[in-house]
Amino acid sequence: MGIPPKDGRLRGTPEQELRTRTRRAFLTLGIGAAAGYGAWRWLQTRPEDGSLHEPYRRMLRFNERLERGYFSEHRLAARFPDSRVQPIRTNGLIGLSPDYDPVQWQLNVNQDDGEVTSVTLDEIRALPRIEQTTQLNCIEGWSVVIHWTGARFCDFCAKFAPDALYKRYVAMQTPNSEYYVGLDMPSALQPQTLLCYEMNRASLAIENGAPLRLRIPAKYGIKNIKRIGTITYMDQRPADYWAEQGYDWYAGL
Repeated sequence: MGIPPKDGRLRGTPEQELRTRTRRAFLTLGIGAAAGYGAWRWLQTRPEDGSLHEPYRRMLRFNERLERGYFSEHRLAARFPDSRVQPIRTNGLIGLSPDYDPVQWQLNVNQDDGEVTSVTLDEIRALPRIEQTTQLNCIEGWSVVIHWTGARFCDFCAKFAPDALYKRYVAMQTPNSEYYVGLDMPSALQPQTLLCYEMNRASLAIENGAPLRLRIPAKYGIKNIKRIGTITYMDQRPADYWAEQGYDWYAGL
């Protein structure tokens, strides 16, 4: 005989009630799984936009709008005491030939009028020396606190490419052009963005981008290009290695 509930309607035994609820649960899960699979199949059939299906790229653009709205040159990354400094973690060797000789290095700056200016490391070292201890955040989920030494990118621009201060974007690439990043100019000109020649108070190692790398705390590590060989200023959004692999172009923190 069924169990009389408070509302006076008869229900089945506990075993019957359990079977009913189990069937409903399986039905609900089945419908949910089918809907999820259908949505996934729909996403996979959408046109691609830069190696990524368009709905995904649209979401990344939405995230970029939020990050741009939050960004401010006065909102600086956290700085840490030197007691928090950690050992350097080597990650990302694309564009870094192990037999590269830093003595052969020079930085080519492409001007708006087509002129190319070559800048030496000594000229960069002659700019005001800036030291800061900030955290490098990798898009893979790990982070490390490093003491960085170099010249502010805004000081570099003012000295060697003053007209570039009015451009919208800057592109950087390694000497062999295998690795390249695109940056929005406001982030690049933030006062914490450095052209670094030292990490943890020692000259850069080959695997860490010797002789010159970018340190931009406003971005994830994928934007902190090592061994910069060329800098180009432009008004059109430049190519970016990882954005072409489906990652966020803006990559802001």
